[in-house]
Amino acid sequence: QVQLVESGGGLVQPGGSLRLSCVASGSIVSIDDMAWYRQAPGKGRELVATIRSGGSTNYVDSVKGRFTISRDNAKNTVYLQMNTLKPEDTAVYYCNAVVLTSSYRYLEPWGQGTLVTVSS
Repeated sequence: QVQLVESGGGLVQPGGSLRLSCVASGSIVSIDDMAWYRQAPGKGRELVATIRSGGSTNYVDSVKGRFTISRDNAKNTVYLQMNTLKPEDTAVYYCNAVVLTSSYRYLEPWGQGTLVTVSS
C-alpha cells in the first residue's frame, strides 16, 4: 500500500504564500510523475502542476509565474510553492503520483487533500 499525505494548507491573505508538501510512503520502489490538483468549491478537479521524474514541469496557465512544483526524490516528497495567492486559488489541493511498489505494480494513489483558503 502507498499513502500520500499532503500538508501545508491553511488560511492566507491575498498576495500571501504557502508551501504545500506531499509525502509518499509505503512499499515504494520508485516514483515517476508527481502532480498537484485542486478542486475549488463547486468546480471539478483541475490539474495544477506536474513534475516528471527527470524534473520537467508543467503548469496550468492560471498559476504560471506564481506557483512552483518541485520534488525531493530522496524524501519521496513533492512540493508546491504558491506565491501571490489569489482568492480564486481557494481549493482543496491534492497530490498524485505514479508509484512503482515493491510488488512491482504501478499505483496512482491520491492524497486526502489539504485545504487552501485565500481570503481577507
